[in-house]
Formats: sequence, structure tokens, C-alpha cells
Amino acid sequence: MRVCVFVEPHRGATYDNQLRFARRVEETGFEGFFRADHYQSMAADPGLPGPTDAWLTLAALSRETSRIRLGTLVSSATFRLPGPLAVMVAQVDQMSGGRVELGIGAGWYEREHVSYGIPFPPVVERFDRLAEQLEVITGLWRTPAGETYHHDGAYYRLVDAPALPKPTQVPGPPIIVGGKGPKRTPELAARFADEFNMPFKSVAETAAAYDRVREACDRHGRDASGRAPLVFSAGIVVAVGRTDAEVRRRAAPLHVKSALPPEDPVIGSPAQLVDRLGEFAAIGATRVHLRLIELDDLDHLELIATEVLPQLETR
Repeated sequence: MRVCVFVEPHRGATYDNQLRFARRVEETGFEGFFRADHYQSMAADPGLPGPTDAWLTLAALSRETSRIRLGTLVSSATFRLPGPLAVMVAQVDQMSGGRVELGIGAGWYEREHVSYGIPFPPVVERFDRLAEQLEVITGLWRTPAGETYHHDGAYYRLVDAPALPKPTQVPGPPIIVGGKGPKRTPELAARFADEFNMPFKSVAETAAAYDRVREACDRHGRDASGRAPLVFSAGIVVAVGRTDAEVRRRAAPLHVKSALPPEDPVIGSPAQLVDRLGEFAAIGATRVHLRLIELDDLDHLELIATEVLPQLETR
């Protein structure tokens, strides 16, 4: 089981907060540092000092770290045009020496779109745009050097695109598609993704989502195509501690009303987290993204590194 850390800086974090946290993620032995891509808090708290752009932050972190994987869970297809996004991610991949991953979704939080003047089309169009963005981004990255890329779609038209710069990773950074949608999401994961992520749901809900994605892979002949097998990952909200008081303090933010859908957190001891990881492994997950709430709580990070990660290595 590969273990990454996921954070939500829109709740309130400076770049320096994220840099300090990412460095400890690297030093304590986790595989990666992933962050949300949002421009607004989802609760009444405004999340001072305000949002930090995901890809600007990851570009900077790529020069301040040397080993960990870096990426988004997930960038919204409504935020950026696919051509410039492909350029942006390819450049950060070069800057990191090939350590970047692109998590991308259709977008769902209408409030931040309205606040910042970002168009928010109906859900069907958002998924149509996401599918076309995935086609464009992968097409640009895979176009051989010296050739141009063309695309004439329903929403995006690219003419004689030089398809540069090229990412360090070939044919491109891993793409993560995730979510609990029963139809479009499994199809997009089967067609375009390197990893399917089910975010912060129960083991049973996650297993059902994995089955839908496996069925989609079969329909598209993915296993017979020679492509690498799809990675199945899970997101877990975590609030663990050495004492009941630590657990209550770390779990307190989870009880604040927000726009997030219901989740299935691990609240308790490190041993309970180890057990949950074993349950996810049993249904086929080979990677997890642990969502830690407070970026200033480095002790939480270090507790998991010392009490959980070594147990995974011996199982």
C-alpha cells in the first residue's frame, strides 16, 4: 500500500504553511503530497488568508522537494482551458524531475465559480467538457516532437498546436480520475486515467465504485490494449491521536457544517487507521490519500509516519 497525504489549503493556509508541511511529508517517508484545487472555503469561515492557486503552489514545491510525488485531487475542468493546462502541468513536471500527477474532475462547487466569475455550466456539459479536456491534454502530451496537434471538438478547437513543452514523464504525467458517479466517471477512468480514486467513502461504497470501473475497463478492452493496469486508490479522512483528547481536537473540524458531501472518516487510534487500510487493500486499493485537516499539526503527520507506515511494511 502506497500512502500519500492530501490537504485542503482553501480552509486557510499560506504557501509557507504548505511548504513546511510538504517537506515533513517527504522527510517522514510518505509517497506524495497532494492538494485540493479550490478558490474558496466551503464553510462559513473564510479560510484566511485566502486561497493559493494549486498549480502555482505545486510549481514552487517542485523546486523545494526532491522525492515525493506532487499533484491535485482534483483540478476542476471549469478552471482552465485544456491547452494551457497541458502546458502548465508539463512545465511543472519538468521542474520536478518527473514527479507530477494530474487529478482532474468536472467541478462541483458552484459558490466559488460565482464568487470569482468562472462559468459553471450544467452538470452534463461539465462532464462533456471534462471528457474533451482529457482528450486534448493526453493528445498534446503524446504528439511526437516536431509534429503538431489538431482538435476540433464541441467545446475546444486547436489548430497546428506545437504540443510543447513535453513533460518529463512519458507519455505524460499520470492522470487521476475519481468520484462516485455511476456512469460517466467509470467510462472516463477506463479511457483516460492511470488511477481511479474514490474519495472519502466507506469501504463498501468504494468496492462498488471499483466494480463499476472494472466493468468499464472490460467494455473498452483496456486490459487487452497493452496499457498499464489501472491503479485503484482511496481517500480517507483521518483524525487519529495517542489520547482521546488528541482525537477530539483533531476531529473537531469535521463537525463544522460545510458544503462537502457525507464522508466516512477514521477517528481514533493509529491502529484503527491500520485496520481501515487493510480493508481497502482487501478490495483492491494499492494506494491511499490520507486527508489531514490542519497543516500546522505536524505532530499528526509524524504520528502516522511512526505508528502506521511501519506496520504496512510488515503486512
